[in-house]
Amino acid sequence: MDLEDQQGTQLENVDMTGSRFTRVDFTGATFRAVALQDVVMRDVEVSGTTIDGEIGSLVVNGIDVVPLVEAELDRRHPERPLFRPTDADGFRAAWDVNERLWADTVARARWLPEERLHESVLEEWSFVQTLRHLAFASESWVGRGVLGDPSPWHPLSLPWDQMEPRDGVPHDRDARPTLDDALALRLRAMALVRTVVEGLTDQQLDVPGEPLRGPGWPDEGEVLTPRQCLRVVLNEEWWHRRYAERDLAVLERDGA
Repeated sequence: MDLEDQQGTQLENVDMTGSRFTRVDFTGATFRAVALQDVVMRDVEVSGTTIDGEIGSLVVNGIDVVPLVEAELDRRHPERPLFRPTDADGFRAAWDVNERLWADTVARARWLPEERLHESVLEEWSFVQTLRHLAFASESWVGRGVLGDPSPWHPLSLPWDQMEPRDGVPHDRDARPTLDDALALRLRAMALVRTVVEGLTDQQLDVPGEPLRGPGWPDEGEVLTPRQCLRVVLNEEWWHRRYAERDLAVLERDGA
């Protein structure tokens, strides 16, 4: 039976919950910002496939491979377990390491011509956009989530691409600040986190804050603890530095 030719089909903002795919060829397909909860795949042929994202469980031929992947990531990156702290001292130590690692990454980026730092690698954020996004993450989860500021964002701060517009939340993906301007924004947001972790006690970690006020991110009405918010920030910091280092290597190679 011949397959119906729908090569090059583009689906955006589509809800396909409960869909069924039988004898479908996804060779060369790209999935971006896609939810794959409770998906079952049988009789599949998988090779040359790359998956990046938040993976809670992934059973391959009867084995949940996520714990294996997590253990290998920790082995390759000995600093990674520090980004899962359990007490106030651990959060301070994690932020110390994060500041040091990012200082090294920024120093590496400065060896490239600044225009290269506005370039996307494989449709991912540029280095400058990554700095803007991390400022947004710190402002959101610490400025808003921990400190209760209803509108902590700088106009250059950058949410994730798929975020629906929200009143008062900036979302100018195409802005092109200089590297120094983006770094100034980033360092202000990092200083905000530093202030919180410096004064943090074990007793404060799990004390819920007041319900969040006004439109924004996290959502209005959410009640969060410092532990929840700071763990999100640390996760964002670790992964986006890995992405930045990966893309810097491409830019360096292309410019050689």
